[in-house]
Amino acid sequence: MRGIKPLLDKVDVTLNPGDKIGLIGANGAGKSSLFGLLRGELHADLGTIDFPSKWRVAYVAQETPPLERSAIDYAIDGDVTLRRLEEELAFLESEPDTLDNGTLIGELYSALADADAYTVRSRGEQLLLGLGFTMAQMEQPVASFSGGWRMRLNLAQALMCPSDLLLLDEPTNHLDLDAIIWLEDWLKRYPGTLLVISHDRDFLDAVVNVIVHIDERKLKRYSGNYSGFERQRAAQMILAQSAMEKQTRQRAHLESFINRFKAQASKARQAQSRMKALEKMEELAPLRAAAEFSFEFREPAAAPNPLLVMENVDAGYRIENEDYSITEKKIVSGINFSLQIGQRIGLLGVNGAGKSTLIKTIAAELAPLSGVSEFGKGLAIGYFAQHQVEMLRHEESPLWHLAHIAPNVREQELRNFLGSFNFNGAMVTSKIAPFSGGEKARLALALIVWQRPNLLLLDEPTNHLDLETREALTMALAQFEGTLMVVSHDRHLLRATTDEFIIVADGKLQPFDGDLDDYKDWLFKTKLATKNAAAGNAALPAVKEKSASVVAPAAPAASAVDKREQKKQEAEDRQKLAAHRKPIELKIKKLEEQIAKRNAQKAVVETALADPLIYDAAKKKELKQLLADQSFYTKEVTQLEAEWLQQQEALEQAGA
Repeated sequence: MRGIKPLLDKVDVTLNPGDKIGLIGANGAGKSSLFGLLRGELHADLGTIDFPSKWRVAYVAQETPPLERSAIDYAIDGDVTLRRLEEELAFLESEPDTLDNGTLIGELYSALADADAYTVRSRGEQLLLGLGFTMAQMEQPVASFSGGWRMRLNLAQALMCPSDLLLLDEPTNHLDLDAIIWLEDWLKRYPGTLLVISHDRDFLDAVVNVIVHIDERKLKRYSGNYSGFERQRAAQMILAQSAMEKQTRQRAHLESFINRFKAQASKARQAQSRMKALEKMEELAPLRAAAEFSFEFREPAAAPNPLLVMENVDAGYRIENEDYSITEKKIVSGINFSLQIGQRIGLLGVNGAGKSTLIKTIAAELAPLSGVSEFGKGLAIGYFAQHQVEMLRHEESPLWHLAHIAPNVREQELRNFLGSFNFNGAMVTSKIAPFSGGEKARLALALIVWQRPNLLLLDEPTNHLDLETREALTMALAQFEGTLMVVSHDRHLLRATTDEFIIVADGKLQPFDGDLDDYKDWLFKTKLATKNAAAGNAALPAVKEKSASVVAPAAPAASAVDKREQKKQEAEDRQKLAAHRKPIELKIKKLEEQIAKRNAQKAVVETALADPLIYDAAKKKELKQLLADQSFYTKEVTQLEAEWLQQQEALEQAGA
């Protein structure tokens, strides 16, 4: 219980050493409270939660004090055993030399060697590099970093700590895509037991092999990753619905018999028997799917073409110095770029490359340092900044925020619109300060949707959103009829909503011809090149630069001949895949037609069985036939649905 709210009720779940577990469930279901139980910060009202007493537990601290300690030293502090040994050694070495003292010092040096003390700085640097820090940033004090970067330092501490059980609560929230990919690889190699809360389905698919789902105050364990969980859950819901329908029919038959014969002496005992059977029948509840949330973008206003043109633009910041002089900090230079109607662009680049700076310049939040940006007449931009939630007035209500941008619209219309984003009842007029991060992000999205933009610029829009709302945003963006440019660490969203990528690298805006798997390979090569350069070796080639007035796809590194061969091979692979999938798709279509036919026949029979007159003695033969038909159709539908599920799995495997 948290306060008067029950979170978990008589649950049992067993997890095994070495499992990598994804903990999922709606916001407020109790995921973080379960972590609190494991950390010993909360205690169960009933029952026990056990793991080996010798296990070392690591987790990410939620607070980061503004220390003057360097980032690298703060990260290494996560290895508390090593730090304790270092403190003991420093104390003993400050004491007078004695035989016993010397023996203890020798033992401590041996313990430090066992704790990998002589590689700890190198390990710390690798962690921080993977999480997006530069070598220079590692020497900066913790106090100099923003909140998001401090959370990365807390994550580094947790990863530095040798542990048997690692608890990670939304570890990807403050990470860019390159850092998430690095973290995935690190966690795959982690030898202990991992329990992670995440709303990033691609991250869960890559890392976990067990899902624990919190639903209706229960815990249910599923083998496999998140996609496997979705398939199993869908199958369970079909079976549960079938079982519930069967029980409903049984109850109706029992009640009908009781109502007709309980007053007849000759049938009284049979009626009593059926009444007892009815009382003992445990009513099945439908396996409830999460209440679906969905929304859609309004039809955008007419848009110019091109929407904007940037010629020789340098993007960056103007900084006012103490003597009132201005210093320009150039981030991305030589931008030649035009944005056409209907383009759907994913913006890639390592952390700090300048993605947000570019988005702000396109959104006219930043003026170009040089060059010309021309915006088409009628351009309506919807801009979701990386820290959009912090820009809301936390002492005001959702209704106030919407009325602020639509002062002449009737209040009821505003309320109806906010209701479509799940801001209902008193919530509409309540201060948003106590709202969750996801609720605030949902409000920020609602304000953008209201304005009917024809160009959407989204900078990490999924931060704070749960899986359900992320899926709703993905669906809405996929159906958005305007032009889209998005920066996101959510690969599922990028795959579903964009059809081309550009990349910010080496201070330039460059085309990227490839998918997210190619980008992962490029990141690996880039980091390897950086490592080699630091070691004095020649760097590997980076993404080729290309200057063009309109960004168009171009090969990042391969020769034209190789690229043509690659395209030819890809076309042949697509044809083979289509040929392999076609018979399965035809089988699925035929099964769906058969299921629909049998369900229709079953519905006719059940309508007849619902008529009380069918139970008259004169219609005994007809009733017998109807019951036989009902049994036949029910069995047929169950078999057809099971075969349909098998074919769906075969189709997914064929497309893998």
